[in-house]
Amino acid sequence: MRRIRKALITAAGRGTRQFPATRTLQKEMLPVVDRDGITKPALQLLVEEAVESGVEQVGIVVNPESEAVIRAYFGALTPEEARWENDKHWLYQQAEYLQHLGERVVTIVQQEPLGLGHAVYLAREFVGEEPFVMYLGDHVLLSHTEKRCTEQVLEIYARTGGTLSAVRRTPEERVPLYGTLSGEPLAEMPHVLQVTAMREKPTIEEARAHLRVPTLPEGTYYCFFGINLFPPQLFECLERMIAEGRRMRGEFQLTTAQQMLMEQGNYYACEVMGEALDIGIPQGYLEAQVALGLAGTYGGDLRQWVRGRGGRSG
Repeated sequence: MRRIRKALITAAGRGTRQFPATRTLQKEMLPVVDRDGITKPALQLLVEEAVESGVEQVGIVVNPESEAVIRAYFGALTPEEARWENDKHWLYQQAEYLQHLGERVVTIVQQEPLGLGHAVYLAREFVGEEPFVMYLGDHVLLSHTEKRCTEQVLEIYARTGGTLSAVRRTPEERVPLYGTLSGEPLAEMPHVLQVTAMREKPTIEEARAHLRVPTLPEGTYYCFFGINLFPPQLFECLERMIAEGRRMRGEFQLTTAQQMLMEQGNYYACEVMGEALDIGIPQGYLEAQVALGLAGTYGGDLRQWVRGRGGRSG
C-alpha cells in the first residue's frame, strides 16, 4: 500500500451563503478559535490536520482573488508586523509555525468557477501518479478520539485500498445540502461500506427511494464527511467527464467522477468518530465555533458562561 504523501484542499468557492462576510474574505479564511485557544482561519485547521497526519505537501485550489491573501498568510511577517511590540515572542513563534506550514503549501488557481470536479482536476500535475487525500476547504474537522479524523481514515485505507470516502450520519432534512451515498456493510468491518450508489445533494424523496442503508435508523443517511482518499485514476474520470461536457446545475461535479470510480469497483466508505462542521453556511459556522470552544482551552469557562445565561430571556 503506497503511503499518502499529498493532500488537496479545495478553497476556490465564492461563499455566497456567507455573504456579506465573504464579500472581501474567502470563506475558508473565516476565523474560529481553535481548541488550543488560538484564533485561526478555518483553512489553517485543515492544513494542520493534513500535516499532523503525516502528509508532506498540501495543494490548495484557490480563485484568482484569494491566492495572494492565502500565500501571504502562510508567509513571513510583514515589516509592519515585525514592529509590533506586544507579545513579541508569541508573535514570532506563531509566524515561524505558519512559515513551517507554508513550506508545504502549493496554490493552484481555478480561473473560473466551473465546479468542484473541475477544481480537483486542476491538481492533476501537483498530485502526479499517486493516491492522495482530499478535503473540502469549508469544513472544520473535530475528532472524538485521540486520533485525528484523517488518521482514522488512513487506518481503514491501509486495509481496504481502492477509493475511500469518510461519511457521517446525517438527518434527512440536511441531505439536500450534501453528497449522499449508500452501500453494503463489510462483514469483517461493519462500519465500512462497499459503495453501491451516490448522488449529489439529492432531494429527500430521492434519498428515501435510492440511498437508504438498512443498518441506519429511519430518516438517517450517510453523507460525505469532507475527507476522501482517491487513486490517481480519478483524474482520468474527471478528464472524460469534462471532455464530454457532463455538467450538473451548470458545473462539473466531483460526484460524477466518483460515480465513475464506483462503477470500476473497490469504492469504500467509512464512518469517522468525529464531526465535520460546514462553515460555508451560517448555522454550520456557529456549530463549528461552539464545538471547538467546548472541546478546547476555554471549554470550562464557556460552559459556565452558558449556564449563567440559563435564566435570561435575551
